[in-house]
Amino acid sequence: MFKRAAVAVIILLTCLHTRAETPASFTRSVDTILEKSFESSGAPSLAVAVVQNGEFVYATAAGNASLSPKGAATRDTRYAVGSISKQFTAAALLLLQERGKISLDDKVSKYFPGLTRANEVTIRELLSHTSGYEDYAPQDYIIPAWTKPIAPDTILDRWAKKPLNFDPGTRWQYSNTNYVLAAKIFEKASGQNLLAFLQNRIFNPLGMHSAGDCVSGKSPQDAVAYTRYALGPPRAAMREAAGWYFGAGELCMTASDLARWDVAFLKKKILDPHSYQEFTTEVKLKNGDSTHYALGLQLGDFDGVRTISHSGEVSGFLAMNTVLPSKNAAVVVLSNEDGIDVIGSVSRQIAALLVNPEQKPASADEIKQVEAILAGLQSGRIDRSLFSSDANSYFGELALRDYRQSLSKLGKLESVARTRERLRGGMTQRVYDAKFQKKTVILNTYITNEGKYEQFLVEEQF
Repeated sequence: MFKRAAVAVIILLTCLHTRAETPASFTRSVDTILEKSFESSGAPSLAVAVVQNGEFVYATAAGNASLSPKGAATRDTRYAVGSISKQFTAAALLLLQERGKISLDDKVSKYFPGLTRANEVTIRELLSHTSGYEDYAPQDYIIPAWTKPIAPDTILDRWAKKPLNFDPGTRWQYSNTNYVLAAKIFEKASGQNLLAFLQNRIFNPLGMHSAGDCVSGKSPQDAVAYTRYALGPPRAAMREAAGWYFGAGELCMTASDLARWDVAFLKKKILDPHSYQEFTTEVKLKNGDSTHYALGLQLGDFDGVRTISHSGEVSGFLAMNTVLPSKNAAVVVLSNEDGIDVIGSVSRQIAALLVNPEQKPASADEIKQVEAILAGLQSGRIDRSLFSSDANSYFGELALRDYRQSLSKLGKLESVARTRERLRGGMTQRVYDAKFQKKTVILNTYITNEGKYEQFLVEEQF
């Protein structure tokens, strides 16, 4: 774990010019979330950007873009955004459809007839991961093959000529192969280079000047990639060579520039209304089952509020982009270490502030009390004066024994972060991420008006 005195923590807070001034309380809350998460996680750096009321309002960075030599992360630091790149490939194809150059219901055979069952698979099925083409990159670590350049056509020859994993449209299965093929279809149908098209039609018009290919567009502003082995310290990570993530995960950019895309997305600036509807509508399976996926976009909810999101992972980097359309808001969280998933917790905590602007961040006393209760449960004991009669009845002899036996295996408690707070049943519900040495669990609590814990449940996070 990084200590402040040991690593010269650098926090950059940038309030940007907007139509409505961002409340200082909000920026302080985001600052607190980021600083605590950075210090507890051990990640080399974290970068955050926030959209409120349809405007890019705030950017924050913590830590070092490079550990040796030390180089501070700033709002100008570029990170690889991994599979968040997929929504830009999908947007390019939608723009091509607007011009009548393609239809998302075109069969792959129109462009690449030599691929497996190309006369059955549609472009829409590629973009929604319902095609059946096998994923060429399911690993969550870098393998030797990826360190050598490859042509996208070679990826298709090796993986898109295999038998399908399932009949088209009958299942959902994430596959990078889909997006390499989709990007090749774009270039064949348009006669244009995909990256050049994205620069001309999306990045430059939106002022996303940092956005580009991570390999050919490498910049001195790029964060260095790090990984970790088990619970070890950050280690320099190898990077994928050119070609491996063509159309599927090849982009680098700053958190600020990804937030600029979110603003345009919320304002429906780039695509026409019909395209935007296709972009964000769930693609159902042929039997009507849900996929919770649109075109390069994951569909979900946060505390009952609809979310449109996507995560990204390539060697040495993790990224999360979450848009909350009904709140006209978005959260971007980027990190230059792939071995610790701190971005999810940070994203949820900031989303909670956007969903419930009146919510105050957890106080030091609140976190200290929760940590003390968890430490006690690791030893099979609780301070019953803190709990209601109902909660005390729950924590019987068997419950305490199971809590002790299961939690004691997780190692030292490293941090607790509140991810949401809301009212329910006349009480305050507070949910936390509790990070132990070996595992992060969810803590789901209810507090009565008298300040007693009516519920204190540890739940496994999958």
